[in-house]
Amino acid sequence: MEHTWVDKNEYPFKANYYITNEHKLHYIDEGMGEPILFVHGTPSWSFDWRHCIKELSKTHRCIAIDHIGFGLSDKPMEYNYSTRNHSKTLEKFIFDKGLENITLVVHDFGGPIGLSVAINHPQCINRIVILNSWLWSSENDPEFQKFKRILKSPLLPFLYRKLNFSARYILPKSFGQKKLSKQLRKQYTQPFASSKKREGTLAFARSLLTDQGWFENLWNKRGTIEHKPVLFIWGMADPVLKPHLLDKFVSGFTRSTVCKLEGCGHFPQEEEHAAVVNCMNRFIAGDK
Repeated sequence: MEHTWVDKNEYPFKANYYITNEHKLHYIDEGMGEPILFVHGTPSWSFDWRHCIKELSKTHRCIAIDHIGFGLSDKPMEYNYSTRNHSKTLEKFIFDKGLENITLVVHDFGGPIGLSVAINHPQCINRIVILNSWLWSSENDPEFQKFKRILKSPLLPFLYRKLNFSARYILPKSFGQKKLSKQLRKQYTQPFASSKKREGTLAFARSLLTDQGWFENLWNKRGTIEHKPVLFIWGMADPVLKPHLLDKFVSGFTRSTVCKLEGCGHFPQEEEHAAVVNCMNRFIAGDK
């Protein structure tokens, strides 16, 4: 049986599938009420939203997708894994499912993927929650310039395809004070169990080289959503997306609320899920 490695105690949700470009995109759809749509980054999947969904589905309809190439979705060797194509897929999913008045929740690469849809279709979005992400070019960031040398290395495809570098090494090192257990780490490495299933993570790494202009264009077009209520939930000990990026985000969204999680790394929804749920509940209820 496929996906026998999934921990059903941690992730007790019914599997649903949406066909896109002749491939199966997995998603979960729990609860009833106004929709909350969760959009993950790399190298994660809807699993990292499980705590939020267990709580918030008591009052809302919670939907979380797995991008093609991630989680329980198909992982074709030949596919357009660009961030822009993921965004187009998400846009089509939203319209095909008739989703309106959405609370959009994004993290990591889910930021530009989901916020692009919000920018182009603001009428669908009620409010936005952003966890450790970005929405602009990093070309002038000194730390990105150092990282860029790694991204250009001819070793990059080997590291991602043969060693599962993103899930096995980068993800656990991105956590703050609360480290990921071996049991939970398996839930993040198993979606990429063979080298043939790792094109999606490699494509996201390459996107940091090829999509900086697109990211900057999204930032410049944010005017269509800057009046929306926005909640930033930020792990302040994130070793990659550091607090100065939160400051830039806040400068661009005038109706924003901030929830800072000290000692928390890149995955607040995994590391400090109770605090994340609490912040989201207060925000959605309008208690700012």
